Amino acid sequence: MPDYETRLVRTQQRMAALGVDLLFLPPSADLHYLTGVPREEPNFGSTHYPGEWLTGGWIPRQGEPVLTLPRMLAEFHLGQVPGHALHILPDTGDPTALAAQVLNALGISSTAVIGIGDRTWAETLLHLQDLRPRATFRRASTVLGPLRRIKDPEEQALLRRAGEITEAAYQATLARLRHGMTNLDLITEVNYQLKRHGADTHSFVTAFYNMGPNYPFDFTNRAEVLQVPLEPPVSVSFDFGAAYQGYCYDYGRSVFFGEPDAEYRRCYGLVMAAQAAGIRALRAGNTCAQADAAARRVIQEGGYGEAFRHRLGHGIGMDVHEPPFLTAGDETVLEEGMCFTVEPSIFIPRRLGARVEDVVVVGPEGGEPLTQGFQDLHVVE
Repeated sequence: MPDYETRLVRTQQRMAALGVDLLFLPPSADLHYLTGVPREEPNFGSTHYPGEWLTGGWIPRQGEPVLTLPRMLAEFHLGQVPGHALHILPDTGDPTALAAQVLNALGISSTAVIGIGDRTWAETLLHLQDLRPRATFRRASTVLGPLRRIKDPEEQALLRRAGEITEAAYQATLARLRHGMTNLDLITEVNYQLKRHGADTHSFVTAFYNMGPNYPFDFTNRAEVLQVPLEPPVSVSFDFGAAYQGYCYDYGRSVFFGEPDAEYRRCYGLVMAAQAAGIRALRAGNTCAQADAAARRVIQEGGYGEAFRHRLGHGIGMDVHEPPFLTAGDETVLEEGMCFTVEPSIFIPRRLGARVEDVVVVGPEGGEPLTQGFQDLHVVE
């Protein structure tokens, strides 16, 4: 179990150093990181409850956090986390009065500095501004970002387990691949296998990118091509991952339906070599831009530089995409314990597509990938 007490102490120390009196965190990775209050699987349509704008945690510079929840969320969704004060808003309660009560009880003055979670609803901020019109509001990520950036051994173990689940789901899906199946079949199978092998859910929307002479669409998990049969020759690139105990995995492999030609095999080899170069460059003391350049150089020298059309990777942990990013211009210095995806690709619409993706931990001599299986090209004959 994560050491929430130590996380809280470190957070409050940063708040003191930065002059922040209070953090308000809605249900999010930040709140989960600090208190263990879980997040729900996302809904396409919003489900609002009376007074839901005050749902979240109030973290003072000193003392224990306070949680405020509408009754429906408290009883049926998020629930109580032991060790923290919980205030439940009745269905007919006054959320503004409850928020004022919490602010007063925590001693938050009229001129306080209040950090707001970066994905807090505008409705929440507007109400807090009404309650403390002279307060200064800042982004909570200035406090929590540097703390979440370095993953301790327990966090790395959770990411490793998420990777094991993801690879197990991939292996099970490979056994089901057949000519004529569709992206809808693939998405359904992958998401089923993730749950079957222990994922809490999929960490983002499962996607497949199909490239071949008979496939005019660039990135084909759109509705109009979900049921187009996958017939040779076509490359199919997986992009998916498991969520496990609050941590997100992001994984990619490419397979080929039919017999790949010499150019495809060469491009696949370049992508794998580029990833290996990027992993070696995830050495503490290098910069994010240097890691990106090391991988990109392999594909450029192979003659396909323009077909590597995106950054090398992104930070990952309790969110799928976290800063910093492995891209040109990001001069963030790498530190041991940072975790990134390393995901080079070569994509040429109507022709071919190859990509690979693993989560990698920055180390003193280079990166440590948390998944290492299925390096050879899988061909669906």
